Amino acid sequence: MIKLKQHLSASLLALCMMLLSCSVLAELVAVPTLKTRVTDLTQTLTAEQQSQLEAKLTAFEQQKGSQIAVLIVPSTQPEDIAQYGIRVVDAWKLGREKQDDGILILVAKNDRKMRIEVGYGLEGAIPDLTAKRIISEVMAPSFKQGDYYTGISNATDKLMGLIEGEQLPAPAQSGKGSSIESMLPILLFGGLIIGGILRAIFGNFFGGTLNGGVIGFLVWMLGGGLLTAILFGFVTFFVTLVGPSGLGYMGGFGGSGRGGSPFSGGGGGFGGGGASGDW
Repeated sequence: MIKLKQHLSASLLALCMMLLSCSVLAELVAVPTLKTRVTDLTQTLTAEQQSQLEAKLTAFEQQKGSQIAVLIVPSTQPEDIAQYGIRVVDAWKLGREKQDDGILILVAKNDRKMRIEVGYGLEGAIPDLTAKRIISEVMAPSFKQGDYYTGISNATDKLMGLIEGEQLPAPAQSGKGSSIESMLPILLFGGLIIGGILRAIFGNFFGGTLNGGVIGFLVWMLGGGLLTAILFGFVTFFVTLVGPSGLGYMGGFGGSGRGGSPFSGGGGGFGGGGASGDW
């Protein structure tokens, strides 16, 4: 009888532990979907500051190939920031697949914790001690003053300087399609100006048709391909037809809210390299 009671007590304890573990897992902070290089879930950074960081990190990736992303969350509790950071990089897969040259700058604002997560391929350029010094000497002083943007921006500058010294393969060339896509704003605005003149002479529909044909022909001549030329021609026709207000509808045309394709990780791997700190 005593053994039965002991067995039941042990089973009940195991069940309680399992239920507690499931409860804790259910309460873990979710990993946000990766859409841009700078993800701020706390509204700490202004839109202009986010755009400036995004532009700097984009230019660096195009030049060097390595990916650096910034994530600001209110808290990582009940997890330690290092545990949460691993979950984030496992989901985001920053850096190129074979080079593993990704970096995550993670800030848990309410916890007053921060971490730099370093991909396998950059652990030589940015050892744990170096990451710790960037946190304590670059980020923490600015954070203590409430200047989060400067701390993060200066940290990215330090990290990019260290990566610059690494002999990494050059980033893959984007090719003609990307070059044509980058000309979209210029062609649209040029088409809008020409379209205004053509609308005044031929009316909205015929002016838009002529303008779309001209822009489509230019895209085709520049090597954009027939389908791309038709697409550009249709967009120009639409913008000409509705006038300057039509540009407001084009905000999402490039894929992301700030233009261009949505950002995504390149398949890089992480093994826990980096450092954590507070302020």
